[in-house]
Amino acid sequence: MPLRFCFLPHRVRHVGFAVCAAAFFAVYVPGLTTLSAQTRSMDQSTFDALLHANVSRGMVDYDAFAKAPEFKAYLGQLAKIDPTTLSRTDELAFWINAYNAYTIALINAHGERQSIRNINKSFGVVKAFGPWKEKLAMIGGKAYGLDEIEQDIIRKRFQEPRIHFALVCAAMGCPPLRSEAYVGQRIDAQLDEQAQIFLLKSPTKNRVDIASKTIYVSPIFVEFRDYIKDFGGSNASVGKFIAKFYPASPERDLLNSGMFTVSKTNYDWSLNSKANAEKK
Repeated sequence: MPLRFCFLPHRVRHVGFAVCAAAFFAVYVPGLTTLSAQTRSMDQSTFDALLHANVSRGMVDYDAFAKAPEFKAYLGQLAKIDPTTLSRTDELAFWINAYNAYTIALINAHGERQSIRNINKSFGVVKAFGPWKEKLAMIGGKAYGLDEIEQDIIRKRFQEPRIHFALVCAAMGCPPLRSEAYVGQRIDAQLDEQAQIFLLKSPTKNRVDIASKTIYVSPIFVEFRDYIKDFGGSNASVGKFIAKFYPASPERDLLNSGMFTVSKTNYDWSLNSKANAEKK
């Protein structure tokens, strides 16, 4: 790395460019937190503790998040971090956590307790992805909508299909919200586990019927947006993707064969709250 002189008040240092830049922002842009090349990670312990305390089996205690000063502090932390200073794995973990945290914040900002689709309706209709377009999320001093975070940043930048099992849109039909924060060092294992939970342990959302040669899949795979492209672009490629998470079995053989019918399961848009789960 080329060396440069870094001029700061009352001192001159001969340092690497990245360290110099970080020092510059720390002094001249105090509202924006930058992380040095040596660190390149973000402490997720506050959000991790909140998730452990307030999420059980994927169901969320939204009232507890609303009352927790630690949650407000965590959102404030996100607002100051420049995620481009993070390592690639930590940046992916950062954006997933930010999406999930600001989804909770969005629900509470509107006091919604029935369905995220009730937010920003126009004449009783969800208009232009209404709740997901609201620029509620502050990241590195810039406002984002949840849709922008998912579509323009996470999907385009990382091209990681397993994110669809980690981003939770506050609905029962979503994959369950994890009771821990994502971290760069373990994100690959965390995403694999999320996939296994959603694909193998959520039979109302995804399952394989050998007798009828039918795979029942969440609309995430075959209906929502253009997500099927992330899984290869065809029903056969969706089957092969799902097969990777199955142990050796007739189900895995069928998924790999492509010789099956695809049937879409129902998507439950009711809020993924502990209170709603108790009613079901």
